[in-house]
Formats: sequence, structure tokens, C-alpha cells
Amino acid sequence: MNVAHAHRPKETGPFEEIHEYRGVEKRKLKLAMAITGTTMVVEIVGGILTNSLALLSDAGHMFTHLFALTVSFAAIVFASREPCHHRTFGLYRVEILAALFNSLFLFAVTGIILYAGIERLFNPRPVLGLQMLAVAVVGLLVNLASVLILHGSSHDDLNVKGAFLHVLADTVSSVAIIIGAVALYATGWDFIDPLLAIGISVLIFVWAYGLFREAVEILLESTPKGLSIEDVSRELKAAVPEIREIRDMHIWVITSNMYSLTAHIVANPVDAAGCNGLVSRVNAVLAEKYEIEHTTIQMDAA
Repeated sequence: MNVAHAHRPKETGPFEEIHEYRGVEKRKLKLAMAITGTTMVVEIVGGILTNSLALLSDAGHMFTHLFALTVSFAAIVFASREPCHHRTFGLYRVEILAALFNSLFLFAVTGIILYAGIERLFNPRPVLGLQMLAVAVVGLLVNLASVLILHGSSHDDLNVKGAFLHVLADTVSSVAIIIGAVALYATGWDFIDPLLAIGISVLIFVWAYGLFREAVEILLESTPKGLSIEDVSRELKAAVPEIREIRDMHIWVITSNMYSLTAHIVANPVDAAGCNGLVSRVNAVLAEKYEIEHTTIQMDAA
């Protein structure tokens, strides 16, 4: 007996809730964009007036941060569109593409800052440490505000996480620049400024690589982090004793917090009603234990 059963999301399922959820993220992103754009202008002016490469580097990264926020916001707008006949999952994967794009953009920024820092290290220029410090403090306050705005959403949404990493990198950059400005003002050593820029570029690269790897894993439809096919099969067999064998199980991520599963299950012989009951029990375990709510399961009699 073959019974194919597709568990469709209910009105409260992930494919419905995501619109309201992303609405919250859009409001947060818009606020962060407004704050970031204003501060970027301040840092550009301050960097030019103080002749600080570290400040200009941070302003350049602030621009990429603003760009990243804009990309993340646009991705949510596209992802919110309803599925259609030729895009049955909708455009949810646009958010993952945005995260991937942000990581690649960070790589480019890393290269530019690293090159400029090395060049300035061999050709040092005088830097106005006190003015550099004042502008960096303003940048830090703005970055901290953006971190607080996006922090909660970055855990569950890879797209927002990409934007959050830009903000976090800016925050660390601002802290480093403040420390460097104090040291530069106290010692007069101009080489501190390019050294800070080089250190910032290395840190940005490390974070960008983590984001890049996570986005690629999702696009390759790898099993979600923390989930194991073997563990899921073992849990299902323990919770539903009628199951004899589970074959061809696949679990993948559509977008952040939206998992799909397909499986071929061999169970003790039951009638059609009993088969539907088994599928319902399987889906209940998957939803409760692993937050997998979109499944397609084929049941066969042993």
C-alpha cells in the first residue's frame, strides 16, 4: 500500500507567519539604515579633516554596512511575495542570496582596507588623534544602537545576520579606532593608524568567511546545522513503534527557520485511516522536536 501525504502548512505555519515576522525585521532594518547613513557622512567628513585612514576605512565599511542593510531589506521585500505556479516555494531563497552577496562584499572591503593599510604603513602621514577620537566615539555610539536594534533577529535569520555582522564589525572597528586614537594622541606614533586598519580588515574577513560558509551550506541544501538524519530517524522510530524502516530522508533549509523534509517510511500494515494517523504522528514529532513543519512523506506497508 502506497500512500503519499504532503503535510501542508496551516494558517499558523512558517510560510504564513514569515510575512508578519519579516515585517518586524523590515522596521528594524529601516531604523538601522537611517542611523547608519547619517553616521557614515559624519565619519567621511571627520576622516578627511583629520587625515585618518582608520576613520576613512571605518566610513567606507560603514557604507558597505548601509549597502548590506539595504540589500537585506530588499531581500525581505522580494521574499514576502506570494508563491506562484513556477516558484512554488516563493522567493524565500532571495534572503540567502542576500547573505551570500553580503559576505562577498565584505571580502572585497577587506581587500581594499588591507591594501590601503599596508600602503600607509610604508608611507605614513600625520593624523589628528584628538579629532579622530571624537568622530570615532560618535561612530561607536551609532554602531551600538544598530547592534541593539538587530541583535535579537540575527540569531534566527541568516539574511539579517549578514547585516548584523556588518554592524558588529563596525562596532569593533570603532572600539579599535578609539583605543588607537588615544595611543596615537599620547605617543604621536602615526603608524598606529594603518596598523588598526589592517587589524580591522583581518577581523572583517573572519566574520565574512563564516557568513559565506553558512549561506553556501543552505544553497547546497545541506542538512540544517545541529540536525542529523540518523538522530531524526531514531527519534521517529522511538516515538512511532509501527515504523519498521525509514529510507531516502532529506532535510534542507528553504530560508532561515523554514525547514523541509521528505522521507519514505515502511510501517506495519494499516488501513488508509491508520496510515494517515501514522503520518500525523510523525509530523507531530518533527514539528515538536525539530521545528520541521513542511513535509512530504510516502508510507508503505511492511
